[in-house]
Amino acid sequence: MENFVIIVILMGIVGAAVLYLRKEKKKGTKCIGCPSAGCCSAKECGDTSH
Repeated sequence: MENFVIIVILMGIVGAAVLYLRKEKKKGTKCIGCPSAGCCSAKECGDTSH
């Protein structure tokens, strides 16, 4: 029974991560893990430090 609970919790965490990635990709975010995700290229922000 304990293994079942652990599996359900892990599946919930993985499912939430997949939904988050899917949502961000639909918004057009290029670099999801990047702190400046919506503003990575120099054309968009004018900052070339990234």
